Amino acid sequence: MLVDSLVRALGERGVEAEVVRIPFAMTSRTQLLKSALAWRLVDFQTVDWAPVDRVICTRFPSYLVRHPVKVVWLIHQLRQVYDLKGTEFSDFGDSPRDRRAVEMVRAMDRRTLSEARRLFTISANVARRLEEHVGLAAEPLHPPPPRADLLGPGEEPEGEPPYVVSAGRLDRLKRFDLLVRAVAESREGLRAIVAGEGPERGELERLAGELGIADRVRLPGFVDDEEMARLYRGCRAVWYAPLDEDYGYVTVEAMRCAKPVVTSADAGGPLEFVRDGETGFVCPPGSARAAAAALDRLLADPALARRLGERGRARVEEIAWDRVVDRLME
Repeated sequence: MLVDSLVRALGERGVEAEVVRIPFAMTSRTQLLKSALAWRLVDFQTVDWAPVDRVICTRFPSYLVRHPVKVVWLIHQLRQVYDLKGTEFSDFGDSPRDRRAVEMVRAMDRRTLSEARRLFTISANVARRLEEHVGLAAEPLHPPPPRADLLGPGEEPEGEPPYVVSAGRLDRLKRFDLLVRAVAESREGLRAIVAGEGPERGELERLAGELGIADRVRLPGFVDDEEMARLYRGCRAVWYAPLDEDYGYVTVEAMRCAKPVVTSADAGGPLEFVRDGETGFVCPPGSARAAAAALDRLLADPALARRLGERGRARVEEIAWDRVVDRLME
């Protein structure tokens, strides 16, 4: 979504831009390294006999490209060999084979990211990781949400009980199970809608049933942009607390709609926008009870929710494609 939105924004500024994608496989350590090195072998200086003035690289391993004017707008590196290594979210261990693969990926990153004429990241959180792991400084450059033109303040539907909304890929890193457990802990009859698809959907449905709240947790699957915007406009608040998120469109989308965001102290990217008691609430990591208390507070006090939401809206007003394009094309 980010790359396609960037191409459209460049086109609106008169820049002829194309997306290049090369299949990437992690079926083995050897295949991972081959997939990465494929980017190094392609000539990006000319396409169909026309010179390429600039390349903009986004995520591992696209930034391995060779070009005299390489600009990196980093979404993330291969986190499994950095901050996720040694956790349940990475399959890289301490075997000799894994150690060699990890060092090769890190060596690729050190060499090829340092070649960039300009180095940006999509958030301060990604910039922090880059400096910590690779020793390179980068400028955070926040991307606007893809559905920005549909987002704006809205009123809750009359005659319907308030609800909390969340969205994203349903996998363990996004921690939607915390929201399900918060619904069970709620004293205000909290209702939640979680939009998205992913491998954890069945587990979330099972958990809601086990906790006896299946009638208060709705999992509609994938919803289109118009429906997602409607859900944002009509909700009381937005829950978004993934584990150390790179950036998180959901936070910015919610604030564009003047909705307060409840997150977790270890959520990463969302913390660049959510200020506890100012634009939403920041809960202790992994605490469904604290999340329920924060959400209940917003359910019980719609005026508070409106105040926090308006402050959040002001917080993200400066995020625009004109600024992104200006910086990437300087």
